[in-house]
Amino acid sequence: MSAHPVPPSNLKAQTVYPFWYGGAASCIAAACTHPLDLTKARMQTAKVPGQTMIGTLFRTIRGEGILAIYDGLSASMLRQASYSTVRFGTYEKLKELAQGPDRRPPPVYVLLPLSMIAGLIGSIVGNPADVANVRMQNDRTMPKEQRRGYKNAVDAVVRIAKEEGLKNCFRGLGPNVIRGVLMTASQVVSYDTGKTWLVSNFGWDPSSRLTFFSASMWAGLVATTVCSPVDVVKTQAMHASEKIGLAKTLVTSIKAEGVGFMFRGWTPAFIRLGPQTIITFVAMEQLKNWGPGARTVYI
Repeated sequence: MSAHPVPPSNLKAQTVYPFWYGGAASCIAAACTHPLDLTKARMQTAKVPGQTMIGTLFRTIRGEGILAIYDGLSASMLRQASYSTVRFGTYEKLKELAQGPDRRPPPVYVLLPLSMIAGLIGSIVGNPADVANVRMQNDRTMPKEQRRGYKNAVDAVVRIAKEEGLKNCFRGLGPNVIRGVLMTASQVVSYDTGKTWLVSNFGWDPSSRLTFFSASMWAGLVATTVCSPVDVVKTQAMHASEKIGLAKTLVTSIKAEGVGFMFRGWTPAFIRLGPQTIITFVAMEQLKNWGPGARTVYI
C-alpha cells in the first residue's frame, strides 16, 4: 500500500508558494543594484539640476570613497523585506483567489486593481524603511552639522520616531503610496502580460530564462516611466528637514526647471530598475522552481 494516498482523479494539483518569495528576490536584486539607487536618489535631491548619472557616481566615489556607494544598504534591504514582501505576496495571493475554476490567469482588467491594492498595502508597511533609506543615502551630502549619522536602518527608524515623532516615519507617505500603486501595477502586470504575450504569440517556453529576462526588461521600462514623476517628488519630500507639501514642491520645481523636473534621474532609475526587475523576477521564478516551503494542494 502506498504511504501517500493518490488523490481522486477529478482533482487537480496546484502548488502554493510562500508569501516571502517576492521579498527575498527583491532583497537579492537590491543588494546588486544599490549603488545605482543611491545615485538616483542623489540626483533627485541635488541642489543643482542637470547632473549626470556617471558624474554623480564618480563624484561620490572620489569624494567619499568606494564604500559610500553602499550608504543606506541596510535600509534598502529593510525596505525590500517589508515593502516588497507585502506587495508581491499580497498580489500573488489576490491573483490566486481571482482565478476561475479552470485556474487560468485573470485578465488585465482584474490584475490591475489587484496589483494596486497590493502596492497600496506594501507602500504603507515599507514607508518607515523608505524614509531611512533616502536619508542614509544622502547623509554624506549634507553639511557636517546637519548629518544624522544613523548607524543602520533600525537605528534610523527608531531615532526618527523618537526624535521627530512617529508621524515622521510616514513622511512622504502620499507620494510613496501613489508610487507604490503605480510601481506594482506597472511592474507585475507588465511582467505577467508580457510573459503571456511571448508564450502565446511566439511560442516561447514559459519556463525559459530568456522569457523571464525579456518580460522583466519590458516591465522595468514601463515601471520606470510611469513612476518617475512621483518618485522624484517622494524622494525630495523624504529628504527634506522640514515638511513641505506635495503640491508646493511640484509647482515650485516645475516653475524653476520645467516639466523635465518630473523625469530627473530617469536614466539611473531605469538602469537601476531594469536590472533590479530582471533579477527580482528571475530570482522569484528560480525560487518557484526550487520550491522551498512550497506545498501542493488539490482542488
